[in-house]
Amino acid sequence: MGQADASQQAATKKARAVGAVKAISGSSITLQTDAGSEMTVTVQPTTRLVRMEPGQTDLKSAPTIQLSDVQVGDRLLVAGTPSDDGKSLAATTAVVMKKSAVAEKQQQDREAWQKNGVGGVVKAIDAAAGTITLSTGTLASNLITIHVSKDTIIRRYAPNSVKFDDAKPGTLDQIKVGDQLRARGAKSEDGKDLTAAEIVSGTFRSIPATVISTDAASNSITVTDLVTKRPVTLKVGSDSQMHQLPAMFAQRIALRLKGGAAGAGAESGQGNPTAPAHPQAGAGAPSGGGSGQRAGGTPDFQQMLNRMPSVSLSDLQKGSALMIVATEGTADAPSEVIILLSGVEPILTAASPRQASTILSPWNLSAGANAGTGDAP
Repeated sequence: MGQADASQQAATKKARAVGAVKAISGSSITLQTDAGSEMTVTVQPTTRLVRMEPGQTDLKSAPTIQLSDVQVGDRLLVAGTPSDDGKSLAATTAVVMKKSAVAEKQQQDREAWQKNGVGGVVKAIDAAAGTITLSTGTLASNLITIHVSKDTIIRRYAPNSVKFDDAKPGTLDQIKVGDQLRARGAKSEDGKDLTAAEIVSGTFRSIPATVISTDAASNSITVTDLVTKRPVTLKVGSDSQMHQLPAMFAQRIALRLKGGAAGAGAESGQGNPTAPAHPQAGAGAPSGGGSGQRAGGTPDFQQMLNRMPSVSLSDLQKGSALMIVATEGTADAPSEVIILLSGVEPILTAASPRQASTILSPWNLSAGANAGTGDAP
């Protein structure tokens, strides 16, 4: 390759970055990217700097702004020429969304997902008919048919993340029986059908386990999967929820499993005796009593989870029984803990390991704080 060709290649090299504005100094912006790294963005005199509203897609109508209009916390999507080390970028175009506008849009989306959404475990898929049968609870009657059309927005969780912002565009044929799924849209009068405007799904691991060891230095835990009898090492991240299940609550679940009320459902993949369809629904319910019970009689697990005592890796002793929900993981990225519950010995004594592995699965993990925020740049 000649020198002229190399120069032309360098001139045409382009890159994009997206994240939140961390600092501004002169014509430089420090960007905290969504990938977790920092990047220095240089706004040049020729940079096209515009403001867009969340959900807006047409740059033609976006008003031009000045660098002085950009504030720390704003969302920024920038395109331009990267440095050789990839740590800085000379911007040719920069699109800004105000922090306050993004927060308002996220709140509206959260309310829309809670009001018009359902969540649960995929029981069946009919790709030809464009339908998904979703189990939203522990009873056979708690089934809803999700209708998918060409206008339905379909997203798929990344294998190493449960954050909505990390979800990628997906297709109906990616969804599998046993997946977690949430959908929002128009419900039928009888509540048995929902025409989906948007769905998000993912494959997660439900693991009944005992502790082998913990490693605080690497934020990881190694357990024995009681179903496969094999050791599994899981990462513990900043979003991992780790709690101690209250003894009375564990005993109550164990009694129901022993009594068979939930046993039959568990073997069919509906074995959660307290599974809600909307983890964040009912967040405004009275806090007295600590039950997390909704007016309709179904416990709100996320509300209950928030009230349970937190545990750390140092609290988990060798041999302790756990129930874990984790990301699917990849060959390059190990599974990461989403929910870890200790104090579950009564449950694992009352249920077979395979039955116990289904108990957490209907507790949908996708709604609430992150759902519906994908419009940010």
